Amino acid sequence: MPPAACRGNPTSRSAIVADTAAGYHLLKIDGYSLTKVTPTGSCLSSSPFTVGGHRWRILYYPNGETANSADYMSVYIKLDEDHLKVQAKFQICFADHVKTQPSLKFKIVRAFTREGFTSWGYAKFFKREDFEKSNDLKEDDSFTLRCDIVVIREIRAEDSSEIVLPAETFVSVPPSDMGRQFGELLENEKGADVVFEVGGQTFAAHRCVLAARSPVFSAGLYGLMKEGDNAAGVVRIQDMEANVFKMLLRFVYTDTLPEMEEEDVMCQHLLVSADCYNLERLKLICEEKLCGYVSVGTVSNILALADRHHCNGLKKKCFNFLGDPANLSAVVAGDGFKDLSRSCPSLMEELIAMLALPPSHPK
Repeated sequence: MPPAACRGNPTSRSAIVADTAAGYHLLKIDGYSLTKVTPTGSCLSSSPFTVGGHRWRILYYPNGETANSADYMSVYIKLDEDHLKVQAKFQICFADHVKTQPSLKFKIVRAFTREGFTSWGYAKFFKREDFEKSNDLKEDDSFTLRCDIVVIREIRAEDSSEIVLPAETFVSVPPSDMGRQFGELLENEKGADVVFEVGGQTFAAHRCVLAARSPVFSAGLYGLMKEGDNAAGVVRIQDMEANVFKMLLRFVYTDTLPEMEEEDVMCQHLLVSADCYNLERLKLICEEKLCGYVSVGTVSNILALADRHHCNGLKKKCFNFLGDPANLSAVVAGDGFKDLSRSCPSLMEELIAMLALPPSHPK
């Protein structure tokens, strides 16, 4: 029998928490047959994309990376940066195999480093003979790869002494399903009484839902702007892409954002739209996500965006990033920083003032 001090509830608790950032990229190969002339060991590269604040590329070897894999297609994910060490999990598959958000079964964390490996992947991803007989190769001689990446940002210990062990329950109350139900209302368009025309596409919606969620929509649909096309049930929106408005509507109805391709780019567009329609929660969500994408290649654009739309947290993140001399030196050498200097001189004054301050030391 354990001593009295070892019986009963624990006196304290802690947890190891892994802070992560996830995203995915789609790479479409048009003209598969033409890529077969690529010799073994030579690859075709995707455009660079950003996940977790780091730049990546997908490498596709039509005839394998080595002689040992010459009968196969090889695919790899490559960290497209020279000076960083990044830990990440990844998964590469055909896009058609992912019907919903993947379960991310890959559990091995890989280290992408300049000194070790800058790329990881599958030397024998798919045997060409089998691939050419499969449904993954489309009739138009194309196929699409999907690469999911989870970047491990930080692993830390947290005090979890506030955790309360659950008591025995007799009734199980399901979580709220309202978001899904409103999402279905948006999808099936039942009872829709307004149509938006954006970027050549139309979207049916419900005035009362939009008005309840956004004072700007409320004024536009029920207030001073009821004249003209709006009164007839058609609202034309300029200066916004259709896919951005579609994501905006999805948030209005469900209060959530689904996973997004090119998340960093979409979040910048959504932040601007959220500010325009006074959707403060959406704006903060985008601001928080963009904090994870601040890098040498993105900080100039993100800082300008944060300044224009009064995103103080995102602005502080950019300044902290530029406070590192190595980061600042790399950024100053780029064209983006020169454009920022010309278009936002007040930001330069703030940055210079920040850099002039002596570093603080703990007492």
